[in-house]
Amino acid sequence: MQRSFGPITSNQQSSNSTELAKREGILEERERQISQKSKILDEKLDQVEKTRKDLVEKLEKASRLSKDEAGKILLEQVEKDLSVEISKKIKEAEEEIKLASDEKSKEILADAMRHGFTDVISEFTTSRVNLPDEEVKGRIIGKEGRNIRTFEQATGVDVIMDDETPNSLIISSFDSVRREIAKVALEKLLADGRIQPQRIEEIVAKTKEDFEKIMLQAGEKLCTDAGVYNLPTDLVKLLGRFKYRFSFGQNLIQHTLEETRIGVVLAKEIGADANIVRLGCLLHDIGKVATEGDEGTHVEKGVQVAKKFQMPEAVVNCIAEHHEDKPFSSIESVLVYIADAISGGRPGARHENVEDYIKRMGDLEKIATSYEGVDKAFALQAGREVRVIVMPDRISDDELPKLVHDIATRISQEVMVPGAVKITAIRETRITETTMTTPQ
Repeated sequence: MQRSFGPITSNQQSSNSTELAKREGILEERERQISQKSKILDEKLDQVEKTRKDLVEKLEKASRLSKDEAGKILLEQVEKDLSVEISKKIKEAEEEIKLASDEKSKEILADAMRHGFTDVISEFTTSRVNLPDEEVKGRIIGKEGRNIRTFEQATGVDVIMDDETPNSLIISSFDSVRREIAKVALEKLLADGRIQPQRIEEIVAKTKEDFEKIMLQAGEKLCTDAGVYNLPTDLVKLLGRFKYRFSFGQNLIQHTLEETRIGVVLAKEIGADANIVRLGCLLHDIGKVATEGDEGTHVEKGVQVAKKFQMPEAVVNCIAEHHEDKPFSSIESVLVYIADAISGGRPGARHENVEDYIKRMGDLEKIATSYEGVDKAFALQAGREVRVIVMPDRISDDELPKLVHDIATRISQEVMVPGAVKITAIRETRITETTMTTPQ
């Protein structure tokens, strides 16, 4: 059966055209969306490729790193990420440590000082020898002064007879051991009654032998009390000279033993090397009794003695730095310095006659200002340094070295000062000019 189709009307044609246009629009919109998605996909693919390359590079680097190196990089990254938090924690910890350390340091120092006190009684040697009567002075002097000359040559001291004290005489010497030997020998001569050159030499020689034994015993006892053993015999004898050496009224045996005990306690408290501190404290003032050479301070002489007896370098540094003449090289040096300051600075440790102190300071300044061209002079550090201000129009730069040398030489001859004296000359030129007044 055949169907017959009639002709297409205009209405039908219009409807078809609208439907086609609508479908074309939908297709165009889909095509646009597909194109946009394709573009986004391409960008993501590029990003993924870039990330892949970065990871490949990191892996390549990591493949060449050791385990420790890789761990270090990881830790650095973690620390960087947590830097703010770490800084905050550190600041809080520092505050807590500061509060606790103040109290702990006080406890440590107090405990060290308590352990440091010694039961040694200071023995003050005297330069004055009492005589039974004034007539004995004539026997001591001898015919034409031969007895007194023999005595001074044998002992190495000066004997001073003061008219104001007729029943005594004064023995003068910078060496405390010589002074004590002379005192004891003179007392033996007075007791013996036979005062003549040969007998003087015999008594002095016998007294020196006795003192060698006494000083060795004193040195051995000091080392034992300080806990130091097996030192060379000559070094122990040198330490025994501390028995007759005083610094501002403080006996060196007492000071050394006290300082050693304080230093060792401090070292144990903070975990430093107690043996280095012990030996450094024991030998820190050895230069004050050094018998070789007269040049240099007791610190410089002490370093020479320590090197002579082949002490460890750390101990030599403790001696060299205990007055801050050099920067501290170790915590042990700092502890020796602190222990020395505590022992010497505690109440009652040291004393000096005020009148003698004032006179010494005045003599130093008087000698310096006596030179032509010197404007002012100031004695500093208990007489260990003299600052000299010169007139620049009277003293030239070339003349300064000779002026300083002359002052130092005269001081060493005329003033008894414990230790070396540093002379510092200052020449300053000032030029001043005033500006003209500007009219208003």
